[in-house]
Amino acid sequence: MFDDLVNEVAPKFESCDGLVLGSPVYYAAANGTLTSFADRLFFSTSFDKTMKVGAAVVSARRGGCSATFDQLNKYFTIASMPIVSSQYWNSVHGFTPDDVRADKEGMQTMRTLGRNMVFLLKSIQLGKDQFGLPDKEPREGTNFIR
Repeated sequence: MFDDLVNEVAPKFESCDGLVLGSPVYYAAANGTLTSFADRLFFSTSFDKTMKVGAAVVSARRGGCSATFDQLNKYFTIASMPIVSSQYWNSVHGFTPDDVRADKEGMQTMRTLGRNMVFLLKSIQLGKDQFGLPDKEPREGTNFIR
């Protein structure tokens, strides 16, 4: 067993209603520390993540935002977690924090994301209270190597 931050975060992840993963863009991908952390967090936790909401946020100096955004969202979709959207892909641009604050569209996208996440969290809670969680089938894996 590894003794690292994942062990501290896992119980918090289990008890929370939503998760935001954020990363700067390195080589058109999330940074390696975050992906290693997320790989371990999602693989090592066996609790049901259905209807916990997920939001990915990325920041880049120039390019690679959409590839990184897609990469982070895959953690949510494989775990039956609804993805919080905004008015555009959840990204900001800039080399420094001041540059990012000057990205008016990116900042508006982040504010919209925050409002949408709050709304989705409240809506899912209302649905769970009234209807419960969706039924789950036992997992069936397919081996494509025959």
